[in-house]
Amino acid sequence: MVPILIVCTLIAFTLTACENRTSPSPEKSEAPPGPRVVVEREKVDRESPLPPEVKIRLKRDGKDNYSWELSSSDVDQIIKVNEKLRKKVGENK
Repeated sequence: MVPILIVCTLIAFTLTACENRTSPSPEKSEAPPGPRVVVEREKVDRESPLPPEVKIRLKRDGKDNYSWELSSSDVDQIIKVNEKLRKKVGENK
């Protein structure tokens, strides 16, 4: 008789523990909204990236004439540097 009573108690305990209870929905237990906080970020002035490096290989022949080879990943920078070199070398002649 005692083992039957223990088994029935364990079954009743298991059934009540495993009962499908729905958890309280967050909508019902939600606290009233607090004060609203607005965060504003300051605009950070980003510095413009440095232009790509232009490598200059300057050559001088026996008659004091200069020539050069330019290399870079940016064609526009090569053109700008080439124009500057032509102006500088042209002034010295």
